[in-house]
Amino acid sequence: MAERETLKPHAKDLGGGFVVRRLLPAAQRQAVGPFVFFDHFGPIVAQPGDDHDVRPHPHIGLATVTYLFEGAMLHRDSTGAVQRIEPGAINWMTAGRGIVHSERTPGDLRGVRRRVHGLQLWAALPEADEETAPSFAHTPAQALPALEVGGAALRVLIGEAFGAASPVATRSPTLYLDITLDAGAAFPLPLAPERALYGVDAPLRLDGELVAPHTMVTIAPGDEPMLSADAPARVVLIGGEPLGRRHMWWNFVASRRERLVQAADDWAAGRFDAVPGETDFIPLPDRRPAA
Repeated sequence: MAERETLKPHAKDLGGGFVVRRLLPAAQRQAVGPFVFFDHFGPIVAQPGDDHDVRPHPHIGLATVTYLFEGAMLHRDSTGAVQRIEPGAINWMTAGRGIVHSERTPGDLRGVRRRVHGLQLWAALPEADEETAPSFAHTPAQALPALEVGGAALRVLIGEAFGAASPVATRSPTLYLDITLDAGAAFPLPLAPERALYGVDAPLRLDGELVAPHTMVTIAPGDEPMLSADAPARVVLIGGEPLGRRHMWWNFVASRRERLVQAADDWAAGRFDAVPGETDFIPLPDRRPAA
């Protein structure tokens, strides 16, 4: 069996008691394909008084990829985009040279008990696209291919697999699958230059070897292990073409360290475009990136 890496999550409090499991970046691995960031949040049962809003904050040099299993959030950004994000849809926000966005609880859900569960990933942009114009693209759930493979229900969120292609446009070859396994279901994983599996809610097996939930396992290039589960399980597969080492600080990603310094200065000086209708923001951390 080809060598595999196992990545364990660490807890990160985003504020207001909103704790996520962070898998990427990890000490032993920065990225899988273009993905340099992987957060799994929930399932969380939020009470009417809970405030899990994420105030306006900036990004450069990356694309955020938001995918919900349960709940809803309201996205607003400095391009003027306003989008309610609901389960099954892919929301791809290209930061490029700079974007600001907020992620808030929709008004109709604020006063009720609610569940929230999902993933947010960041995909680094190719060096040639790091300074592209910012943009936002929403792909509704019904537009994404769904198929059955070996007893598993498969949704192709980004990229191509088993003859099905997602309509989500990317800047580099990218793979992102949502897989729901029945007990006893098994099928070979599709190939990609780099890949990793993550068990969302239950143990899974790779070539019969048990993998605990909330664990990421990388798959070596050319390896085609059999994915299976002893009980119903939800799994995501991420991967694609690697883009090389990136510098990361706070919400910024860049191939040049000095670009992080510039972005920090720009946010501190108020030079990013504002989000229409928003008046508050997340301030720059006290510790600046090293030049």
